[in-house]
Amino acid sequence: MTVPTPTETRSPASARAMRTRRSILGVGLGLGTFITLSACTPTDTDPLTDGAPVTGGVLTYFEPQTWTLLYPPSVGFYPNGGIMNNISARLLWQDPTTLELHPWLATELPEVNADATQYTFTLRDGVTYSDGSPLTPANVAKNFDLFGRGDEARTLPVSEQISNYERSEVLDDRRVRFHFSAPSPGFAQATSTMNAGLLADSTLDLDAEGFGPGEATKIHTAGPFRITAETIGTKLSVRAREDYDWAPPHLKHQGRPYLDGIDYLVNNEYSVRIGAVLSGQADGVRDVQAPDETRVEEQGLRLYAKATNGINNSINFRFRTDLLADIRVRRALISAIDRQEIVDKLFTPNYPLATGLLAKGAMGYKDQSGSWVYDPGQAARLLDEAGWRLGENGYRVKDGQVLALTVNTALPQPRSNEVQTLIQQQLRRVGVRLSINPGDQAKQTLDALELDRIQIYHSMVARADYDNLRSNYSSVNRDVFLNAAGRDDAADDTVDPEIDRLLEELASEPETTKRQAAAEAVQDYLVDQAYVLPFFEEPQVFAFRRRVHGFTTEPVGRPDFYSTWIAS
Repeated sequence: MTVPTPTETRSPASARAMRTRRSILGVGLGLGTFITLSACTPTDTDPLTDGAPVTGGVLTYFEPQTWTLLYPPSVGFYPNGGIMNNISARLLWQDPTTLELHPWLATELPEVNADATQYTFTLRDGVTYSDGSPLTPANVAKNFDLFGRGDEARTLPVSEQISNYERSEVLDDRRVRFHFSAPSPGFAQATSTMNAGLLADSTLDLDAEGFGPGEATKIHTAGPFRITAETIGTKLSVRAREDYDWAPPHLKHQGRPYLDGIDYLVNNEYSVRIGAVLSGQADGVRDVQAPDETRVEEQGLRLYAKATNGINNSINFRFRTDLLADIRVRRALISAIDRQEIVDKLFTPNYPLATGLLAKGAMGYKDQSGSWVYDPGQAARLLDEAGWRLGENGYRVKDGQVLALTVNTALPQPRSNEVQTLIQQQLRRVGVRLSINPGDQAKQTLDALELDRIQIYHSMVARADYDNLRSNYSSVNRDVFLNAAGRDDAADDTVDPEIDRLLEELASEPETTKRQAAAEAVQDYLVDQAYVLPFFEEPQVFAFRRRVHGFTTEPVGRPDFYSTWIAS
């Protein structure tokens, strides 16, 4: 398995610049067993080892937010995915570096007909779920019938990664075929993601509540670890399956995981999480904040910055609101925002400035450098042309209305509040009032569904396939623009049907070269219409004690602990 390379050695100038950035480490609060940090935190050292993996040990690993739902199509949220990726197995496996697909629970890559409307998989023998039940073609068919159709009565949504699903067909005791009503070229890759983690029949019968907090031990999967215990909101324990013997065949590591298990710990106090790892009272942590990268490395810990290979960290302008309906206003906002200042002031070289809507490693990437030029003078001219004049209080006014917009705080995204605070200052210089929506994750999620509450939406989406664009921008998926017809808060004549038309062309094109062209057409349109402003390529940044070896991630940055081991 390809292991992400720890952060590369930086130039002296870069290192000095990073050291000047103020660390936001604080005193650890809560979880009373964790010590208070001081400037003399000892440097971490690697136990003596001959490099051979060691079996045993439970890894303690911190997340900033608790998991919310372990229904596979809903595990895009990083805390959910970080668990599902380690307890589930899938039909195919995707290499995190090359993005090539390999067999996993299937014996080979699927047979696909010419127009990508039929996929036939042959299954491995001897695979079982954590409740002891076998993996069979009927069980696999039942999984994808649920993922591809959803179940409204049980509040289980359709997977946004599966397009045009029609039905399954069990061919014999080893083969299953899937049928689609139109070409579905992204299906093979979809079967490799944690969103298609296969479930035992007993788990497939659960409703949404059964996949939620308090019910975790009822979720039975076929991966290398199984859920054994849960403390709602603070801890989830998984332990190795001793009988696991169906890793992707091409991997060097086969058999049970090296670790005995993982304890996923949750604390929303950053100082507690990073302090526990720096002091040696925890083994690892996700979401190392940019100002602390230097301190982590100076203390000798391993720092991993893993690219997420998807849609870049961006803001999306909801053009159906009156304030953003005029393209001149959207272009003015883009001209008024200094993306380079955001990256330079708030982040490190692990967060490269976006050169397109997609990250450079993403399938479908197109270089759109030069599309977003910082020019506050141009922003002022565009606003003047659009009829927005500076009022006495310094804000733009038109027909008695202030140009006042609200943006969400994207809590899963790094330093979202700080990003929006800096943008707030930049927009103020050209007379635009930006408010930052307050509240926790639940409030942000609810408010983001309403045009009158959130007009600018901060987000990113990671999926290593062309259909990532459809997942984010389609009105039948995440719909970041709130572009679906029939909304109470917007007239249907404000819908932009061209977005969905272009996305459907992308999702239905089976030939790779044409898929790339279709992906570029989507991006060109969104840029031409000034609908999106990308900031940077968003990584997932992890820190681990030096005794932790073999850590890797899957293609969009979720941790993969199958080959991780702890030196004794």
